[in-house]
Amino acid sequence: MMERPYRLSARFVATIEQPGRYGDGRGSGGLSLLVKHTTRGHLAKSWAQRINLDGRQRNLGLGSWPHVSLAEAREKCALNLAARRRGELVTGRKRTVPTFEEAVEKVIVVHRAGWKDGSRSEEDWRATLRDYAMPKLGRRPVHRISTSDVMEVLLPIWNEKRVTARRVRHRISAVMRWAVAQGYREDNPAGEAIGAALPRNGVQVRHLPALPYAEVAGALETVRGSGAYPGTVLAFEFLVLTSCRSGEVRGARWEEMDLEAREWRIPPERMKTGREHRVPLSGAALAVLREARELADGSEPVFPSARGGLLSKLAIAKLVRDLGIGAVPHGFRSSFRDWAAECSDAPREVCELALAHVNTNAIEAAYRRSDLFERRRTLMEQWAAFLAGTAG
Repeated sequence: MMERPYRLSARFVATIEQPGRYGDGRGSGGLSLLVKHTTRGHLAKSWAQRINLDGRQRNLGLGSWPHVSLAEAREKCALNLAARRRGELVTGRKRTVPTFEEAVEKVIVVHRAGWKDGSRSEEDWRATLRDYAMPKLGRRPVHRISTSDVMEVLLPIWNEKRVTARRVRHRISAVMRWAVAQGYREDNPAGEAIGAALPRNGVQVRHLPALPYAEVAGALETVRGSGAYPGTVLAFEFLVLTSCRSGEVRGARWEEMDLEAREWRIPPERMKTGREHRVPLSGAALAVLREARELADGSEPVFPSARGGLLSKLAIAKLVRDLGIGAVPHGFRSSFRDWAAECSDAPREVCELALAHVNTNAIEAAYRRSDLFERRRTLMEQWAAFLAGTAG
């Protein structure tokens, strides 16, 4: 067992694993570190200040470690003592505790800088919290929200709308973590305890509709013969041939295309992963681009709308839906992946890189720096040949 020090040190705080409350010694202003195990056995460390207010001893939460360091906790203690001397610390908190609704606005501001331009992240955050969390939690101060309150929000939708419920829980949890870091509370009521309490059974995950890979060529023929607006038709064909996402295809610009090198470089800001993605262009994909040149002057989107701007977010989806094709645009990535697994000899990592999937194994990712571009080029040529019915 680690020896309890007279005064806390950064090393002690980082390494102590024995549950208990550890004071910072005389002259610390009542600072202590609380170490405890969560319901899942993880170690949690949080700061508190024991202080006399109006003749009563109170515990003020100062946030959790490592979000709040030892030095920062000591500084908060000193500020609280100074505020008490000035008569400003008359309750358990120096600042007015924000409501959940007010805290959401602050958290959105924090996250906004990391969201891509034009993404729906902020809109999705606001919509899910407005519809499900705000009626119960909106006007409640963040330190008054309990695990049972969060359960009341989640249980009505947990079985019927599991994906939505998980998003709501994740976003409530983000707001509560912010409140902990700000010193408004010491725990996260949407954290591990509620995860253990929520039912594990429920609806199956619904995958996006996709066609069997043997039917993709027929879908291409249906779209080509539909008489629909050429920009949308070509965008759909390019999406299928490159196995890229709809947003990546709709936002494609001519300066991203290197027709001589037969590659398309999608910049990081337009990728879900936030990394540049090189796409090898098969002969069929190049043919689509040659047709697309006739729709624009070379400086506009590769697949412009009828009015000259970007195709709408729903343009490709509406096209395939109106033609009765039993899939969504994103589903054609799944069709390609099934074909690659069953009909090609490409290794798994080549197939995953073709879809711009990030390697979640940190060790493998550290050692594999190559994007296996030429091997992906061969794979995409084979995919184009399969769709054209010329595969050997």
